[in-house]
Amino acid sequence: MELAKIIEWEEKTELTIFPIFYRVDPSDVRNQTGSFAEALAAHEEDLEIDVEKIRMWKDAFKKVGSIVGWHIHDMYESTIIQEISGSISRELNSRFSRHDYNKLVAIDSHVEEMMKLLDMESNDVRFVGIHGMGGIGKTTLAEIIYDRVSNCRFEGSSFISCIREKSTTARDLASLQKQLLSTIMQEEIHVWDHHQGIRMIMKMLQNKRVFIVLDDVDSEKQLTALAGNQKWFGPGSRVIITCRDSHLLRTHGVYDIYKVKQLRAAKALQLFSLSAFKKTHPTENYMDLSKHFVKYAQGLPLALKVLGSFLFGRTMDAWESARDQLEAVPNKDIINILQLSFEGLEDSQKKLFLDMACFFQEEWLNNNFKEILKSFGYYPDIDIDILVDKSLISKSKYERLFMHDLLKKMGQEIVRRECPEEPGRRSRLFRHEDVFHVLKNDTGTDAIEGVVLDFCPKTKERLNAKALSRMRKLRYFEIHHSRTIKWHGDPLKYMPTNEL
Repeated sequence: MELAKIIEWEEKTELTIFPIFYRVDPSDVRNQTGSFAEALAAHEEDLEIDVEKIRMWKDAFKKVGSIVGWHIHDMYESTIIQEISGSISRELNSRFSRHDYNKLVAIDSHVEEMMKLLDMESNDVRFVGIHGMGGIGKTTLAEIIYDRVSNCRFEGSSFISCIREKSTTARDLASLQKQLLSTIMQEEIHVWDHHQGIRMIMKMLQNKRVFIVLDDVDSEKQLTALAGNQKWFGPGSRVIITCRDSHLLRTHGVYDIYKVKQLRAAKALQLFSLSAFKKTHPTENYMDLSKHFVKYAQGLPLALKVLGSFLFGRTMDAWESARDQLEAVPNKDIINILQLSFEGLEDSQKKLFLDMACFFQEEWLNNNFKEILKSFGYYPDIDIDILVDKSLISKSKYERLFMHDLLKKMGQEIVRRECPEEPGRRSRLFRHEDVFHVLKNDTGTDAIEGVVLDFCPKTKERLNAKALSRMRKLRYFEIHHSRTIKWHGDPLKYMPTNEL
């Protein structure tokens, strides 16, 4: 009854439960087996005990048995008391302010899947990756896991955030190693260079049960400096690595990888509403506009929160204006986060990504499509693999390629920024008005590599065909609603006469 009341308090407040399994197996508590099964069976036969109470007790056992705590069997009580008091002390001085869990949507299922991969009851050293596109919620998920378990059963914990931007030099790596060791050892540890730091981590942590989060990793050298392999840490240690590149995780021997997926429409609307209206559903007269912004965000939590916060408290006219503006120019806060993955590509992979963002819709990864890409100078098998690994495109089990709408908009915005004032100086033309501007005003240049030309049946404008002669590097010409066009000369590689 007391345990059921504790669980009730925990659900209503920010109470944190630290379970101590004193000479009892946590799995017996969680699954009501062994002596727990016998005791509950006896209660069920007692007619004076309400069946609903027994159900509450079972639920409480199941929940508390799933929380990571201490399993005391053959240990000195003084030792475990010292460990528990240390954990509570670290909890009170946690580096994170508590998340407002009322504003987190669909997080429980992610946490549950991560806990399965972490398998906290096993005594091995385990590396677990969290993978997904920028803005999908990898860091938030890692923070919540860290808040919940870092102070339970571990002798030290450390959360190293924003590693990508903090490790541009070898000196930066040494600084991150110092942060890692200092937070775990609870004292200032000096690290002069990253080679020394590696030796220090191995020596100081190889017998310690630690919990470490390495957030936003983008290179092997970062992983080598901070968590070279499982032998660096004591039995029962856990290391979580968040990364946009699944291949980097696999290369480092991380095979337990959780891919964070986009939110479904109902949950996306709820998250957007929490930012835009401070409640779980939109105001009635804003419902249609809210659904438009939710569709635009395509289930990406970053975009939902950024757009919702931007629109909070604004008039309906302002909402409508923002909607129209987004169609022309994407939100820079969203684009800048997404663009980090693009910046890490080789030049040929950047070009392929921009081609796919500007010219292609969903594509079958078949020989015909590969031949088109080869004619452009790409190596499609490896280049596409890299874009998939870095979460810039997705590939279905049926070998169909597709790109998140916001990544597509990000690619198109990168091209627009090549020359915001004059479309004819950009590498790719894909918007109806830009193509017609260039062809009508003869502003084409040899910067243009590809064009998507949409001849609407109602279009009556006369175009200047000579504008095409300036596009000496044109390699791709796509015509929708085709009319007859004659083309002479190189380097045009691909010119279909109907839609893809």
